[in-house]
Amino acid sequence: MEKEPLIELRKVCAGYGRKQVLRDIDLTVYECDFLGVIGPNGGGKTTLVKTILGLKKPLSGTLVFYHGGQPVPSIRMGYLPQYNRIDRDFPISVYEVVLSGLRKRAWRPYPAQAHAAVQAMLRRMGLEDLSRRPIGTLSGGQLQRALLARAIVAEPDVVILDEPSTYIDKRFETQLYQLLDDINRECAIILVSHDLGSVLQNVRTIACVNETLDYHPDTELPEGWLEEKFNCPIDLIGHGNYPHRVLKCHKQS
Repeated sequence: MEKEPLIELRKVCAGYGRKQVLRDIDLTVYECDFLGVIGPNGGGKTTLVKTILGLKKPLSGTLVFYHGGQPVPSIRMGYLPQYNRIDRDFPISVYEVVLSGLRKRAWRPYPAQAHAAVQAMLRRMGLEDLSRRPIGTLSGGQLQRALLARAIVAEPDVVILDEPSTYIDKRFETQLYQLLDDINRECAIILVSHDLGSVLQNVRTIACVNETLDYHPDTELPEGWLEEKFNCPIDLIGHGNYPHRVLKCHKQS
């Protein structure tokens, strides 16, 4: 059965002021897709995410959302920001972080079903015993779980993860991707990462962003493809079921 599209970008250009960062971007994200977005620093990955989230208006081109195969004004999106953008000193508990992922009318209390959804999500993420802890006391892995819970508690159509494995150890990174595999049964995932090894082992499709976008429908990338898209030399070594690309010391042109 062919999957329906969720997000479609056609000939999108985006940038800041007179500086164009993205040019002629064509990309379709499908229901329950697991898309890895890779590319060099400054290549436009963050700008692409901001455009999809609606935080940045395209300079030209079209961005269309779909539900049931029909164009709609918007879809439900969850967002997990980069770890280093989180203020760990902000006085908020794990429970409150997850609860903030649910919308409510201003100055009105959250309804009972919202609190029930948070409790269920805390159990799913293994955070029940930490629900009243301030986020500043959490380990990197615990905080990532709390932020991921916040991103999906509203049952989004797509969740966007920006460098989710930054500042966490390899043990929790494995747990994180196990959680994502489970979440992917319910919604699409867009994973932005510089960690090519983890991306290739866990995503299903790849978009390499370096001003333009080159889409690859699977993770079996041809030799030389990444070198061409990143503009830097890349070694290939065997690792698990998929190739593991390792960047050598180099200077980008």
